[in-house]
Amino acid sequence: MSKELFGTDGIRGIPGEYPLDDQTLYWTGRSIGGYLRLRNDNPRVLIGTDTRESGTHIASEIAAGLAEEGVRNSFAGVITTPGVACLVRKEGFAAGVVISASHNPYHDNGVKLFAGSGMKFPDEIEEQIETEILRHRNGQPPAPAVRLALERQLDEDYLEFLRGCRVSQADLSGLKIVLDCANGAASTLAPALFRSLGAKVIAIHDAPDGRNINANCGSLYPEDLQKKVPLVGAALGVAFDGDADRAMFVTASGRLVDGDGVLLAAARYLRSAGKLKGGKVIGTTMTNLGLERALAAEDLTLVRVPVGDRYVLEEMLRSGANLGGEQSGHVIFLDDATTGDGLLTALKMACLVAFLGPLDKLVKDLKTYPQTILNVKVRAKPPLESLPEVSRTLEDAVRALGKSGRVVLRYSGTEPKARVMVEAERAEDVQHWAEQLANAVRSALGV
Repeated sequence: MSKELFGTDGIRGIPGEYPLDDQTLYWTGRSIGGYLRLRNDNPRVLIGTDTRESGTHIASEIAAGLAEEGVRNSFAGVITTPGVACLVRKEGFAAGVVISASHNPYHDNGVKLFAGSGMKFPDEIEEQIETEILRHRNGQPPAPAVRLALERQLDEDYLEFLRGCRVSQADLSGLKIVLDCANGAASTLAPALFRSLGAKVIAIHDAPDGRNINANCGSLYPEDLQKKVPLVGAALGVAFDGDADRAMFVTASGRLVDGDGVLLAAARYLRSAGKLKGGKVIGTTMTNLGLERALAAEDLTLVRVPVGDRYVLEEMLRSGANLGGEQSGHVIFLDDATTGDGLLTALKMACLVAFLGPLDKLVKDLKTYPQTILNVKVRAKPPLESLPEVSRTLEDAVRALGKSGRVVLRYSGTEPKARVMVEAERAEDVQHWAEQLANAVRSALGV
């Protein structure tokens, strides 16, 4: 069944409009609660938000629906998405709900669900919950919103977990680090974590006002961080996104290091310590060819899966790997957590810098191959292989690039768009074949 509400990362929308109107949110809470009550006599649900001004209201509407089903909630207030996933798993909650639209602007928001395992609900469970929401949302009006009582101890519980994840108990005393908190969920937690471990912290974009989350800052806009790190002589810079499930890094010289660089540095360390399971790293179709070749040079294997951290995790669980992630900065250290966690990733990288030396050195041989992504608006999404001109152009591109490049052609999972990704050793080949493919798609399906 094709899902109407749940995309690859929960429910997304504009607060006040379907599917984030009060009626749908209330029935989202009731449907989650009804599902949990069938499996647990006394379920508790953990709720957290990022810093968007709409977060608390959305949380209270969902809490009202849960309460109507006899399900208690614990409210963490502003907390990272992976913080909720961690606490659900560690403290025995039946489920977790995060109110966040991740790296999107403040006027968007969303609802993410986690099962008691700390992992996202499987597709089939989301489908069951969605069926119930759609069945009832035009019926009984919502009950009065629930007043949420903040439980402050939850923050400390999460930070204590993170402190226990240091690499070989590395000493961060005196390490100067700049944290770009994206005016989001990491604004208090990230500085608190690193200061508690003795690091010298300079925090920027750490003053959320409900509307400045991700606004020209954080992992999508790391320019301020790239200037600040060399200016203050820091050893490392970290840029989080709004809900801190991803992290991008800046070296002492100002070089930007994305998730591919993190995977390379972490894979090398884990293998040297005899802890890299299966000699493999799980990436996605967007993982740069440079990482694949750098790993292959050390007899390590990159396994690619579709874009999305849930697919990375599924493959890690299936194959027994313990390291995987995405170029965007979602990295999963499965020995510690079941989700990508920007604070956890930042801690791991700070530890590696503390006892192995500068990040510049750790990723100096990672070559990033030219890559481009073109988005083409489409009026329909028939199988791409059913379009003769598109198929011919794709075959021509694959044949021309050979082993020196890659092509990924797919539909967006959330928008009426086809995405064309081309990567190659030569920038001119990238541009040529990306335009050829985009034109073929536009000719066959363009709006």
